Amino acid sequence: MKISKYLVVIFMTAITFHANAQVAKFPAFSAEAHRGGRGLWPENTILAMQNAMKIDGITTLEMDTHITKDGKVVVTHDDYLSPGFMLTPDGKEIPATDSKKYPIFQMDYKDVKAFDLGTKPLEGFPHQQKIKTHISLLEDLIDAVQKDIKVNKTKQFFYNIETKCDAKGDGIVNPEPAIFVKLLMDIIEKKKIMPYVVIQSFDKRTIQIIHEKYPNVKTSFLVANKKTYEENIADLGYKPFILSPVWQMVNEELIKKAHSDNVKVIPWTANKLEDMNALRALGVDGIISDYPDILVQSK
Repeated sequence: MKISKYLVVIFMTAITFHANAQVAKFPAFSAEAHRGGRGLWPENTILAMQNAMKIDGITTLEMDTHITKDGKVVVTHDDYLSPGFMLTPDGKEIPATDSKKYPIFQMDYKDVKAFDLGTKPLEGFPHQQKIKTHISLLEDLIDAVQKDIKVNKTKQFFYNIETKCDAKGDGIVNPEPAIFVKLLMDIIEKKKIMPYVVIQSFDKRTIQIIHEKYPNVKTSFLVANKKTYEENIADLGYKPFILSPVWQMVNEELIKKAHSDNVKVIPWTANKLEDMNALRALGVDGIISDYPDILVQSK
């Protein structure tokens, strides 16, 4: 009898520990490095994420994901390899006329990886550091971030991961949403970072699937339209953890209505200090910015 009670105590302790391990307090203010902070380093790269992690006050690493032909989840924004900031494997420019020559969904990862995204100057971001680098696998980026956290004994950063897809692109530049979600969530589960993840999208289909199949995963609905708060929530069909509007949409009324529903408001992409300060004065729950160094100066 004593042995049975002892085993029950051990079992209940283990359950409690596991439950607590799955609880992660979201930042009171989520200071997010957009694409890792593309104003400072090549966008969506491991180097950008590692740099953002060094900036005191940044809490969250924002990034985009696509799926390759061979089913790999890669961290990149555009549907096609961009002539704007990428070079061919032999270091040549991609002609503007070839802007849709290299669809990521139609390429194996080994071919995507061969292109250089860090050497060519990017218009609009003159201070971005230039270094030869490549589009990374999501799992490699997570490994690098988690290793840095362990080695440097820093706080656990959150990941705000966007699914880059829409209905018009199904089968052309992205897989069906259910496939996208399965490939993405398999990696997140494998890397054991689910408590620290937000999945965001303009494509309501992906976050609707996550809301249904992974109810404990935080979701964020990206919007850039003239709809009211109520209209956007009705369109989505449920109340997400975050509503993420383009920053110009944010006003006192939107924030009041969202907060009354316990929905956080985290706008994108504010890059000027005066705009960041104005948003914070309205009561936003975070800001996504290309300039994490400026963001941490906002009040």
